Amino acid sequence: MAGAIKRSFSTPDEIRTPPKTRLELVDLGSAKVGRGTLEPGWKWSDCIKPIAGTESCQVRHVGLLVSGVMTVSHDDGTVVDIAAGEAYVIEPGHDAWVVGDESAVAYEFESTAVETFGKATQ
Repeated sequence: MAGAIKRSFSTPDEIRTPPKTRLELVDLGSAKVGRGTLEPGWKWSDCIKPIAGTESCQVRHVGLLVSGVMTVSHDDGTVVDIAAGEAYVIEPGHDAWVVGDESAVAYEFESTAVETFGKATQ
């Protein structure tokens, strides 16, 4: 096995397109990375909840927001705004939405989130 692996988001291994969502995935063998583009008006409870079938998002997210702003509202009452340039960990049990009229673009590094986000098996 090579000591270095690279993949490009210009030719992702998989693309998912739930409503107002584009998730591009690259497979690095032992890790998967996702680039998510969430359009203005995107909200987890509107766009992903019908696919996931859970009351709140039950996926752990580890990533970096590179553009836009998102608000995350956790089931425990915690509300956090995440802006471009900020890294984050979001534990299971939350809703989230794009703030304003700019798409939110994030890179996700938690393999479970990358593998399941926007799929019915969430």
